[in-house]
Amino acid sequence: MSELFREVVLGSEPRPPRLSTHQSVATDPSSLVEAKEIPMKATKHQTDARRSFLQSSVSAAGLVLVGCASSSKAATNTPAKDDDKSEAEVTPGEDLMQEHGVLERILLIYDSAATRLEKNEGLELALVTSAAGLIRHFVEDYHEKNEEQFIFPRLESAQREVELVATLRRQHQRGRDVTDEITRIASSGTNAPALVPLFRAFERMYRPHAAREDTVVFPTFRELIGRDAYRELGEKFEDDEHARLGEHGFENAVAEVARIETALGIDDLAKFTP
Repeated sequence: MSELFREVVLGSEPRPPRLSTHQSVATDPSSLVEAKEIPMKATKHQTDARRSFLQSSVSAAGLVLVGCASSSKAATNTPAKDDDKSEAEVTPGEDLMQEHGVLERILLIYDSAATRLEKNEGLELALVTSAAGLIRHFVEDYHEKNEEQFIFPRLESAQREVELVATLRRQHQRGRDVTDEITRIASSGTNAPALVPLFRAFERMYRPHAAREDTVVFPTFRELIGRDAYRELGEKFEDDEHARLGEHGFENAVAEVARIETALGIDDLAKFTP
């Protein structure tokens, strides 16, 4: 601690200067006596100079402290600039739930198609084939494959929601079987009424299926995997989507769903308001 700091801040008297290693203490008794008789009182000029120096030092120290505090506060209060041009990251959970949104809209298409057949209204079976194709390529071969490869094994290895995951796996397989049958009947152009129970069964299974994944499986997975690995998986999902579905795979799937909805007359959301 500097002598100036002790003197200015702590108010203590300065320590006497240390002797150099090359200096020696006088051993002559007479010199010691003479040293006692040396007057210690400073002159008025020396006292005024010392007082002026101390006042200047205190003022300088105060300015430094205030300046540091102001700089620190300014740095703290300066808002971070947002990069408006950068796109927000899509997390794996958000990605999977957006894909469930596509599934839900196809379930609505199946429901509308079943209602038309039950009422003996006209139904273009090519629309059913297109919807089943979306289920096969977008939902089963892409979305569910990601769940089976990345999501379910993590829960199973941690012994979390094991029975639920086993049920979801069975439903994935059963869904593929139903999709095969829907595609076969719709492509044949005959026996269209046989599609009705298939539509109803598929819809009945997948609505609670997707809801359990959204509210139980995905949150548990995020808890287990950790933040960094979760972010990396989001990038993996994006790369996989581009590899399997093309650069705009999700957007193309949504556009195809919208086309089928328009053809069936169920594209106006306001019509579903009670």
